[in-house]
Amino acid sequence: MAIDVQLPDLGDGIESGDVLVVHVSVGDTVEKGQTLIEIETDKATVDVPSTEGGKIEKVHVKTGDTIAVHAPIVTLDGAGSNNASPPPAAEPPQEEKAPEEPAVKEEAPEPTPAKPEPKQAPAPQKAAPAPATPPRLTTPPPAPVADASSTDESVPAGPAVRRFAREVGVDLRNVQGSGPNGRIERDDVLRTVRDLNQGGGSATQAGATSAPAATGSLPSLSGEAHEDKYGPVRIEKMKKIRKVTAAQMSKSWTTAPRVTNFDDADITALEELRQQSKDDYAEAGVKLTTMPFLIKAIAVGLREHPELNASIDMEQEQVIYKDYVNVGIAVDSDRGLMVPNMKNTDRMSIPDIARTLQQTAADIRGNSFEMSTLQGGTFTISNLGAIGGTYSTPIINVPEVAILLVGRSRKMPVVVKDQIVARLMMPLSLSYDHRLVDGATAQRFLNDVKSLLENPSKLLMAP
Repeated sequence: MAIDVQLPDLGDGIESGDVLVVHVSVGDTVEKGQTLIEIETDKATVDVPSTEGGKIEKVHVKTGDTIAVHAPIVTLDGAGSNNASPPPAAEPPQEEKAPEEPAVKEEAPEPTPAKPEPKQAPAPQKAAPAPATPPRLTTPPPAPVADASSTDESVPAGPAVRRFAREVGVDLRNVQGSGPNGRIERDDVLRTVRDLNQGGGSATQAGATSAPAATGSLPSLSGEAHEDKYGPVRIEKMKKIRKVTAAQMSKSWTTAPRVTNFDDADITALEELRQQSKDDYAEAGVKLTTMPFLIKAIAVGLREHPELNASIDMEQEQVIYKDYVNVGIAVDSDRGLMVPNMKNTDRMSIPDIARTLQQTAADIRGNSFEMSTLQGGTFTISNLGAIGGTYSTPIINVPEVAILLVGRSRKMPVVVKDQIVARLMMPLSLSYDHRLVDGATAQRFLNDVKSLLENPSKLLMAP
């Protein structure tokens, strides 16, 4: 029985990825867990393993394709590694090589034209000024050339690069790729644009430079210095991950009416406990910071205040209360803002949280994390204190309804039993969706978190 191995869920809000490398071919025998393809999403580069073992009957994707979540990657015969004798195993690749290419071409329209076609539609509009200049009507080749190169499967370039080349009017067949196996990257297209600007070129090259000149987009793509009426400026094309982040922040700002409560937790006793324990943790290879204690306190608080561990569905007019607690930590990575989360945080001990937190940070830095790490978060922590600063008004990571920003702890004068003493204070900023969470509920949650942080013995005994 044939089995389709599909692209799994990649994370909240991620619907597709660009195929960078295909590691298998028709006729190969793969085992469960063996890497099939490498893809790039808005968040990360990910190796996609096979969920089953067997011999590959069909490969549905190729390098440069955009593959949607749940779309098939390969088809297996489902018989495992002992499915066939060597002779039949050698013949199918030869027989299927002919139909393999059409099969891929049949797949290509599904991800590619479905999205690029709407983006190609503006091309005639950009060329609309052409009728006012009769000579341009006699030079239609540049636009078709760019379109042809963007769909020519012999050109090793991903969908994003093809779209970019169309926007700037560059024929990818005239671009020298610097990536693996000559793969054309975005920087290669930019370099071609700069070369054409500096030295002119053939008719095809002239057509390539005329498109950005007509749209006025060239200055925003070169990254070089320009000037507006006030002085020098440098304009750069927005990166993909920044566009995704911007869209998510705009969605949160316009859909979730946010309120922020500010407070301080006295962590003097907690810091003393941490100092006493950090050497023992270090012997086990774990760096003990304040964060595991805070995460545990939040997990306990979320169990007591389920309104902050929920999401709201206005279309269905319902509230979804989560019976699990998955605390996410916003990470400022090289690729941009990422929010990995720890599953069932409320069931973890402080040592478990410390180990998981350290491993997650290493995985994010090494780009070796599982995509499931980015899925299913119910509450987010933003640790501004690692950089500096005290209070802020963080944007909620919708569909979550609350986020806690932690500032840098610092010693402050505090009145204790009518005496002014120096205490180590942790600034806390809790933003919440006022559609679901009332101010009193938010403060009660914050009070409980503070109480646990200020009384570490209670935190250590928390179930």
